[in-house]
Amino acid sequence: MLLVVLKFRHYLVNPWTRDGQVRADVVQITPRVSGQVVQLAVKNNQLVTKGDLLFQIDPRSFEAALAQARAQLDATGDSYLAEEKKVRAAEAQVREARAAVQQARSAVRALDAEIVKAAAELERQRQLLPQRATSRRLLEAAKASFEYATQQKKGAEAQVAEALAAQEQAEAGFEEVTAALGALGAQNPSIRAARAAVQQAELNLEYTSVTAPVSGYVTNVDLRLGDQAVANHAEMAMVNTESYWVDAFFRETFLSKITAGDRAIVTLMAYPDQPIQGYVESIGWGISQQNGAAGTDLLPNVSPTFEWIRLAQRVPVRIQLEDVPEEIILRVGITGSVLIKSGSAERSKDAPAPTP
Repeated sequence: MLLVVLKFRHYLVNPWTRDGQVRADVVQITPRVSGQVVQLAVKNNQLVTKGDLLFQIDPRSFEAALAQARAQLDATGDSYLAEEKKVRAAEAQVREARAAVQQARSAVRALDAEIVKAAAELERQRQLLPQRATSRRLLEAAKASFEYATQQKKGAEAQVAEALAAQEQAEAGFEEVTAALGALGAQNPSIRAARAAVQQAELNLEYTSVTAPVSGYVTNVDLRLGDQAVANHAEMAMVNTESYWVDAFFRETFLSKITAGDRAIVTLMAYPDQPIQGYVESIGWGISQQNGAAGTDLLPNVSPTFEWIRLAQRVPVRIQLEDVPEEIILRVGITGSVLIKSGSAERSKDAPAPTP
């Protein structure tokens, strides 16, 4: 009788449930490109290592697409070089036009000085003529020199206007070819687009080899040699053997006695004599609601219950396993019992540190 009482007290103090289930990360293997399967390297329930080939999609069309993208990149590069030469030629024309403007303006300034000199000589000759200190021939020559310099200046000013018009036209042409070319060097949009197309073609070719993203067991293989693999459509699944845990479903009346970090003992139904040590990793924050969901005519669907019977809801508690014996083979979905040592997380926290 005492043993029964002690067992019952142990059950009340340390939450226990028979509703435990082994879980693991299940990865869906989904190809990134579509194509015919030319090699199937695995079979159902086979153990594979991360990076192992699972199946191969016919790469020939993707190799051709990559070759085409690389050829387009070369053509874009040649076109860019040709446009760059146009930009350099237009830039040289702008420099020449600006130099011509400066030269024409210098000619105008030189003629201004010549006109001032000719005007002074003309005035001197006019003052000397009444004094009979010069001749009319020299006066007429000074007048002709002044008029010639004035006419030369008008021609030089016209050349300045023509040079300015040519400079404006050259600058407009330079802006046009610069805009057509875009940014220089590696930042050029056409080159960046062509390189991006090559990178995408390389990725697509790489995607034809579908490899294992994790280490684990391949399951639910739905492919056959010669099948058409469809992009973004799962073709098989993988159970990650490095991610096993146990979901234990405890009655809500036990939750106050369970804390993250508490020690746990998991006894699988397949291995009743080999308990596995673990700890509480986390406690679920909610479960699905059955009552109140929309039913016919969008009215709430409420199941009838007996008022004198209230069934405790069960909340999932995640148990992280530790030191699983080699002889125990974990499989997703197998069941077992879970015992939580209530308060063990606090006791391990308060335990003194070991002396060296």
